[in-house]
Amino acid sequence: MANKLAGRARRKMRIRKKISGTSERPRLTVFRSNKQIYAQVVDDTAGNTLLTIGSRTVAKEGNKSERAGQVGEAIAQACIGKGIKQVVFDRNGYIYHGRVKALAEGARKGGLEF
Repeated sequence: MANKLAGRARRKMRIRKKISGTSERPRLTVFRSNKQIYAQVVDDTAGNTLLTIGSRTVAKEGNKSERAGQVGEAIAQACIGKGIKQVVFDRNGYIYHGRVKALAEGARKGGLEF
């Protein structure tokens, strides 16, 4: 278990060296737990979290991947409501597959560009 977490931490640091969110193009980051999935929109230059949405508040029906897609659409609608059209996607060390991919596709379907 420790090796799995250490590997994710290494991947996360490798990703974060390359991407950063600005006020024009903030970073959309994903956190995945065993039961829920959360998305945050972060402006790294100012150090502010602009939006946060999780599957606990948005999605009630469907399996975990379907709920992740609903979270992606909800974060996209909230971003567009705040005037954010483009983001940088941060998969946060997770493999781009399953729930993380469903969230990204839901955000694209909702109108975000990345």
